[in-house]
Amino acid sequence: MACPTIRRDQVDGMNIHWAQWSLDAFLDCQARLGLTGIELWAAMPHLWIDCLGYYDAKRIRHKIESRGLVANVLCPENVISPYQVNPQEELYVDRCRAYFSNGIRCAAELGCTCLSINSGWGYLNEDREEAWKRTRDMLRSLAELAQVEGVVLTLESLRPQESQLVVTLADTKRMLDEVDHPNLKAMVDTVAMSVSGETLDQWFDCLGSDIRNMHFVDCNPYGHLVWGDGDRSLGNWIQTLSNRGYDGFLGQEITDERYLLDPAAADFRNVHNLERYFEDE
Repeated sequence: MACPTIRRDQVDGMNIHWAQWSLDAFLDCQARLGLTGIELWAAMPHLWIDCLGYYDAKRIRHKIESRGLVANVLCPENVISPYQVNPQEELYVDRCRAYFSNGIRCAAELGCTCLSINSGWGYLNEDREEAWKRTRDMLRSLAELAQVEGVVLTLESLRPQESQLVVTLADTKRMLDEVDHPNLKAMVDTVAMSVSGETLDQWFDCLGSDIRNMHFVDCNPYGHLVWGDGDRSLGNWIQTLSNRGYDGFLGQEITDERYLLDPAAADFRNVHNLERYFEDE
């Protein structure tokens, strides 16, 4: 049987583990690796977005494209930041909506196809269904703006420690059905998927072509790890992608603190493990 393959241009380097390095250092490394796309984690010191605006998309797009790269996905920080999709207080709601709206506009200005988003967490001491309604309403509002801006929102599930809302495949399907908007699609995070005991085949069985983006990394099952540092089978997962005809993005969301001091070494080792599956290489 022929080895399953993915395209090089599906693999998006990410900059989360470059948080203590400059954006230029991250971009230079991705160009040296021969990647063509990135998923830009939108947080300082690399990109400023808040409820008032964003800075400076034109300059950043020039930095990216001058290296032969393209920003495919924007990932606004919304787990450890004060902004989330599921705020409760009125002022907080307005500011969070403004934050994500600015993220959508910034993504469009950067030329991104997708903006990755999650459900927010909701308060653990409140009724889950009440929190669910707030997320549904916020995502519908943001999807309407995304449609105007030509961006697709891709909804990723979270781990139970991060949210009481969209943490499983069933949750994702329910939220997509209830929002019911063409500019909100699905995203697979292989760590959250693994923590929930789910498989890629189950996600494709349920959501099929609605899966537009992935955070496609190793784990065991926790940890967002370089390929080879966890216990997932890269070959088996790429076989699933091949069997299902998946041609979306594969973001390399590497977050474990072991990689912070030398993110370039982590990226080179990660891509080395991926490139044996690249077409025609």
